[in-house]
Amino acid sequence: MAHVPQVRIPATYIRGGTSKGVFFRLNDLPERARVPGEARDRLLLRVIGSPDPYGKQTDGMGGATSSTSKTVILSSSDKPDHDVDYLFGQVSIDQPFVDWSGNCGNLSAAVGPFAIASGLVDRSRVPDNGTAVVRIWQVNISKTIIAHVPMTDGEPQETGDFELDGVTFPAAEVQLDFVDPADETGGSMFPTGNVVDDLEVPGVGTLKATMINAGIPTIFVNADAIGYAGTELQTDINNDDRALAIFETIRAHGAIRMGLIKSVAEAAGRQHTPKVAFVAPPASYTASSGKAVNADDIDLLVRALSMGKLHHAMMGTAAVAIGTAAAIPGTLVNLAAGGGERSAVRFGHPSGTLRVGAQAAQQNGEWVVTKASMSRSARILMEGHVRVPGDCF
Repeated sequence: MAHVPQVRIPATYIRGGTSKGVFFRLNDLPERARVPGEARDRLLLRVIGSPDPYGKQTDGMGGATSSTSKTVILSSSDKPDHDVDYLFGQVSIDQPFVDWSGNCGNLSAAVGPFAIASGLVDRSRVPDNGTAVVRIWQVNISKTIIAHVPMTDGEPQETGDFELDGVTFPAAEVQLDFVDPADETGGSMFPTGNVVDDLEVPGVGTLKATMINAGIPTIFVNADAIGYAGTELQTDINNDDRALAIFETIRAHGAIRMGLIKSVAEAAGRQHTPKVAFVAPPASYTASSGKAVNADDIDLLVRALSMGKLHHAMMGTAAVAIGTAAAIPGTLVNLAAGGGERSAVRFGHPSGTLRVGAQAAQQNGEWVVTKASMSRSARILMEGHVRVPGDCF
């Protein structure tokens, strides 16, 4: 029996923030995978090693967590005042689908450096030394991200002394500005029109919830309302099947209230969004690395789930949602941080702490956020080609 040989596709494996992903230039993909559709999805699934009933992604580039089962496709942008188009695909580990419904804030930190190194940014806009400002069009959510990329001798700087909790080694700091991060498709940053709602969740009860579209659609609930302190680590949640089922139920019913899906059954096919998170006032705890986090050094506690599991740190897009919600008086995030007006918060997550800022104001009775900012780092881990069987897509 004849077998189809593997094909070689130029690719780069990059850590961005607390995530890792396989990056492609659009024009390097096989022609039939350069457009959205089944061929592209099947290709990316095979690259990452999904679906894998063993949950390990052994036969692919994925790392068997939501943070390491990611793909990125970049191309030069035709959109005015933008340099690069950034398309993100969250690859399911055990199911045969790629979720295109949202952005990855962590990998956003790697887009600017990779775009410069790959020749996707006009060199006249890139200084040999200093900071390159890369204007990114985030295709999934139709939003602008501005990346401030440090440059040394004409190349993006990757090494440095910036430390990011959740990442073992220091690197160069990349500041990200998420411009007008609220999702405008629903007409409001708050799809229900309220900063806090009563969310009825069958089998759980009626929970106070802040449901916000900023960075990524996110549902915030109070930790104590679901029996938690807000200091939990991954093993406290991810080893508890009952807890995971409860969080998925909250997520599904919140998604309906946010207008993202029409029935609970649709939630299984939309794992990437919305996110669900729980918040609490500051408390001291020991992070997963063994680092002591002091209550006096943070404004609140936040734990968030991604692709059905508690995240080991914090998704970048969820951090944008946290910063935005914290800046708006009366949200559960704002109240957990002590209430009042805030332009920035430092929150505790399972791996340590993170600071995120946001500029919020009321216009015609509606809350708007002009920009949310945070710092991340990025580093190329490997570059060359990935190989996949030629008949997989």
